[in-house]
Amino acid sequence: MRTNELSRLQRLVGISAILAVVAATLAAQEPRKVTKVEGLNNAMTKVQPEYPSMARQLKIEGPVELEAVVSEAGAVEKVNIVSGNPLLTRPAAEAVKKWKFAPFTAEGKAVKALVPVSMNFKL
Repeated sequence: MRTNELSRLQRLVGISAILAVVAATLAAQEPRKVTKVEGLNNAMTKVQPEYPSMARQLKIEGPVELEAVVSEAGAVEKVNIVSGNPLLTRPAAEAVKKWKFAPFTAEGKAVKALVPVSMNFKL
């Protein structure tokens, strides 16, 4: 093998190793997706949303679907709105931000989790 080819091969191996480390780091940072059941089982404190007066006056009811990003310690870091009437999604998200969870684990270590949450507003 020529020196140029060997040098190019060594660079490719080095780049491949770096990419593998970056991919593993990014995968470790991704929240673990859990089921609704697992999320509800780990929910230690659940705050109920206040029914918005405007929605009450307009007799708006219905489901709200959210995703909570839960830290390794069990605190809600962020809430993503998936679906629902805009008059209902904001109070639902504000309530879920106050929820506390038992830590989720993977391979014996506490991990960040993505928890689906459903709420149904009914008058």
